[in-house]
Amino acid sequence: MQIALVAETFLPATNGVVNSVLRVADELAAAGHTPTIIAPEGAPSCITTKGGTEVEVCGIPSLELPGYRGLQVCRPGGAAAGTVTAVLRDIRPDVVHLASPLMLGRAGAHAARRLDVPAVSIFQTDLSGFLRRYHLGAASSAIWSSLRKVHNLTALTLAPSTATAAQLQAHGIGPVEIWGRGVDTVRFDPRFRSEELRRSLLGDKKLLVGFVGRLAPEKRCDLLADIARLPGIQLVMIGDGPRRAKLQRIMPKAVFTGMLGGVDLSRHLAALDLLVNPGADETFCQVVQEALASGVPVIAAASGGPLDLVHHRDNGWLWSGDDPKVLAAMVSARRDNLIELAGVTRQARPSVAGRSWADLTAQLVDHYRRVMGVSQPRRPRPVIATTQPRPLPIRIAS
Repeated sequence: MQIALVAETFLPATNGVVNSVLRVADELAAAGHTPTIIAPEGAPSCITTKGGTEVEVCGIPSLELPGYRGLQVCRPGGAAAGTVTAVLRDIRPDVVHLASPLMLGRAGAHAARRLDVPAVSIFQTDLSGFLRRYHLGAASSAIWSSLRKVHNLTALTLAPSTATAAQLQAHGIGPVEIWGRGVDTVRFDPRFRSEELRRSLLGDKKLLVGFVGRLAPEKRCDLLADIARLPGIQLVMIGDGPRRAKLQRIMPKAVFTGMLGGVDLSRHLAALDLLVNPGADETFCQVVQEALASGVPVIAAASGGPLDLVHHRDNGWLWSGDDPKVLAAMVSARRDNLIELAGVTRQARPSVAGRSWADLTAQLVDHYRRVMGVSQPRRPRPVIATTQPRPLPIRIAS
């Protein structure tokens, strides 16, 4: 099968959209399919999958997103649709996959329609929540209107979580099905836990608590300041971003590692006793899965994607509300009850068993085949309840 993966953002940027496209490309190539990536210019002309297959990357004229250094996005306007149409005509894909579509995704959706190629859109970024964190909430209705137009140009929208699926339905987007994200249980594994690294980070403290992600307003990292002041707790901030300097000022005792990747990230994540994720606008939250696969329990905001991943007092804890003092108290309670923490830690890795990228990509291919009209055996899917007066069909993929 020839598959065009239209990525709203791509390398050299590092984010959830980029990582997901890379993993899907890996698994599609491993399964014998031929993926081609269409992305904003600035990316390499090809990438090599883990299996050694070269995947072509077609660059589309782009510009740097203001305030987000290093993040290239498609130039607005109709010219992009013509460029993408020409690329798709050359590729002749069986299906078009739109990863977190907005501007380039819109061009891809129109191009697919023009060429009568079925398209699947992947909802991945809560842009309205993103805008709120940047004090641009007034633009939220316009964003949803734009997203609705893009997604409803495609045959199917895939949402990463039940909460996100309900949100999409409420905004008139459909049909929607649930397609989660895989996790690399080889790369993220308790075997990477290093006592030497733990000692170097902990010092004389008792519990190593970490955050992993972009240091940006939408991640609400400032809510971790009370945790950084707790006795016996060492906070580690893994990642980089525009808020790093401010966060270092308000959390002078925290350790800031900067951006980590590869084995360094695996070792630092496995070294933690607890991961804290305060973001309230996560459509999925891949880092939660990576922590759990590393044998690290999680405290996460009780909203969005983490609701599907964190089971309260089983593999972690859900924090309800925006009060950072409550969040700090929850961390303090873990420090004071190491027996309970150990029990929850044992459940962390088993809770993500069966979530490999190979399994998730096989589900994705099933979605492709169905929008292409290829008959596939199907199992019953429960329907998500809705209070909307004119509900759109939402089915949860098994």
